[in-house]
Amino acid sequence: MSSQAYKLDRPESRTSCVVFASPHSGNDYPDWFLQRSVLNAHSIRSSEDAFVDRLFDQAPTFGAPLLRAGVPRACVDFNRSADELDPALISGVRGVGNNPRVASGLGVIPRVVSNGRAIYRGKIRLDEAETRLEAYWRPYHKALQSLLNESLAKFGQAILLDCHSMPREALDALRTSGGTRPEIVLGDRFGTSASSEIVEQVEAAFAGAGFTVSRNAPFAGAYVTQHYGRLGRNQHAIQIEIDRSIYMDEKLIQPHSGFEEVRSRLQKVIAEVVTIGGASQNLAAE
Repeated sequence: MSSQAYKLDRPESRTSCVVFASPHSGNDYPDWFLQRSVLNAHSIRSSEDAFVDRLFDQAPTFGAPLLRAGVPRACVDFNRSADELDPALISGVRGVGNNPRVASGLGVIPRVVSNGRAIYRGKIRLDEAETRLEAYWRPYHKALQSLLNESLAKFGQAILLDCHSMPREALDALRTSGGTRPEIVLGDRFGTSASSEIVEQVEAAFAGAGFTVSRNAPFAGAYVTQHYGRLGRNQHAIQIEIDRSIYMDEKLIQPHSGFEEVRSRLQKVIAEVVTIGGASQNLAAE
């Protein structure tokens, strides 16, 4: 296993309880993985949240860490539970019950990329799947929980902003009350993974930067928000989905002319959200 599980960008001084993570922007494709796939080097990138880590790369400047996937989603999906194994892909795995993500080929070891295109010609062995989990999935989640534990220890609360992108076509059926499509979808598992006060502040930050924002449709959050949203221990998790079409050419998988403008607006969002439960609030409460 040659690729890194993750890359961690730390601030010089940790001044915020917020942790930024980008679990689907990894593009370090191992040679052995590309050789196993029936897809070409471009097609296999179609399920990537390409460039999301670059959109949020200013987070450390504002006192918050940024955890970035190294290995790509097509190889291991960090937004799935380690037990979401697909029996249609992995030899020796029994059915996992009614799990629509696994059934659609999007388990922790994905069987398909976007539009249902198969990654492999046949099945893979269970020991290969376990090796990937040990090499990539477990180190990533160990690092993520460690960052949240740091937040809890220093600030008394932790806020995870799990950053993703969504294809434009996912928004075709959606319109806000004003008739426009959302550019940002915040997922809090319908109020179960983060307090309403924190979600409102995050939403206000995006709206203040000129983004059209909605909640929980079509994406309410998957494994990461479900697992790390622990309100009882003051640990909050919010999934952020960004319309890819506002910053990149989806077919070419390249940033377009609007990329830097969107990144600049997101920098304003970062500057505001890092103050939620930050050092200034924490010290004032002592």
